[in-house]
Amino acid sequence: MVKRKELEDPKWKSQFPDESSSSDDETDMLDVEFEWFDPQPEHDFHGLKTLLRQLFDVDAQLLDLSTLVNTILAQPLLGSTVKVEGNETDPYAFLTVLNLYEHKKNPAIVTLTNYIVQQAQTNTALYAISDLLRPSSSVQVGLILTERLLNIPSEVVSPMYKMLLEEIAWAVEEKEPYTFSHYLVLSKTYREIASVLDQEQSRPQKKKKKDASKEGDKEIFYFHPEDEVLQRFAAVHGAFDYAKQEVGGQADSKRTFQELGIKPQGHMILIEAPKLKAAVEALEGFLRSS
Repeated sequence: MVKRKELEDPKWKSQFPDESSSSDDETDMLDVEFEWFDPQPEHDFHGLKTLLRQLFDVDAQLLDLSTLVNTILAQPLLGSTVKVEGNETDPYAFLTVLNLYEHKKNPAIVTLTNYIVQQAQTNTALYAISDLLRPSSSVQVGLILTERLLNIPSEVVSPMYKMLLEEIAWAVEEKEPYTFSHYLVLSKTYREIASVLDQEQSRPQKKKKKDASKEGDKEIFYFHPEDEVLQRFAAVHGAFDYAKQEVGGQADSKRTFQELGIKPQGHMILIEAPKLKAAVEALEGFLRSS
């Protein structure tokens, strides 16, 4: 159902370029109205699976996304989707939380948890995450999964986080298993890297581009701008390379501008549960001012 109780206005308007416009000089803008909904098992399976595939990038093939989606849809009163043409359409964005301990016998969650542990062990900054999720641990970690189509504005995220806090509080009052000690946000970032197309350029140009890419490799860019805010409240955070390596040249298909390609990476943000509310409040202010 549409989330009218949680939002003063469950609809929010934004503008997008009209790709059907025939004018070369001016770009017509379309008004797009977003609505927030509870996850709908009868409508959202394929849309959520597409968004999860985008979130996990090349590593999506290592996971059981169908079962993961069904697990998300099995808790329809927790989490949100964002749509533009009514309840029966595919979601353009979503956010939810899963209790990894509660679902420890779910094969898809076991596979996902093992994946998280393995990837966390590739970055010393993330070792604490692998410790929390070891098989003998009884720590209650809430895994936050969120993704949106690339052209969806980040402003849709803040209401979803705000509603998630309210829904978790209501669930805890009903003795549901959502009393978490930590929240783990799985996200993605990217680095700019040298393009293999540079091999076709002259040597002086190639050296210049190599220097530029070396500088770019030092900087992490965010697909989700809100991650920079959440990190300020994190116990640990960091990036990791995907387990499945991209074939040469794929970075060129994701070029951010002429000289450099991009290399997507996974990203983890671990937040102690008492700090999530302050993080969401800071996120709301950040997105309102951006």
